[in-house]
Amino acid sequence: MTAELSIPRELPVMTLSNTVFFPHVMLPLYIFEPRYRQMLEDVLSGDRLFVVAREDVVRGQSTGEFEPPYPVASVGVVRASHREDDGTSHLILQGLARVRFVRIAREQPYRIGEFEPLSSIGANDDALVDMRSELASAVRMRRQLSRDEASEVYDFLNDLEDPETYLDLVSFTLCEDNDMKQQLLETLDTRRRFNRLLDYLRRNNERLHLEKQLRGKLQEDGLDRN
Repeated sequence: MTAELSIPRELPVMTLSNTVFFPHVMLPLYIFEPRYRQMLEDVLSGDRLFVVAREDVVRGQSTGEFEPPYPVASVGVVRASHREDDGTSHLILQGLARVRFVRIAREQPYRIGEFEPLSSIGANDDALVDMRSELASAVRMRRQLSRDEASEVYDFLNDLEDPETYLDLVSFTLCEDNDMKQQLLETLDTRRRFNRLLDYLRRNNERLHLEKQLRGKLQEDGLDRN
């Protein structure tokens, strides 16, 4: 994907503590801080691109740095934006590509970073089709074990044919561990990324299966009445 894009070397940055943004993802955002209102205004009058990076909270606590970002993030394009009467905005940002921080160029009036684009390794490997199938089996098991989750999410994922798109969207949607998400984002080798996510989902499915069994036993024993 990065070969098809012309990504500026310097881009505005939004740093969020609990969000790992991936290529292909449609991320809803609510813009309310003055610095990000100004950023959005400038972005919309230009190429509509900015980066969303996860904040390294632990590093910030130990070093005192202001919102230190993890080294790998994703650049996205604003697909839709609605400005409210109070000056806040709701927008949809579509992930385009992974990027790596080179440096923070400035902080005012909002953060601007210098970046280099990153490309996946082995994205055209024929084996990825089989790996997608293997990952899809783990996703189907997750769906069976998590009846409370929205079925439309799984229907949407099931319709995705491109292996890397499927991989990134499953990572964003079904991985609940932000540290693991960041690892997946930073793993450029596509095979290795598939294997890491597959291992995570299998372990998660085992946990969900055990919890389901325990709930069943508790109901049979009537322990919930004690």
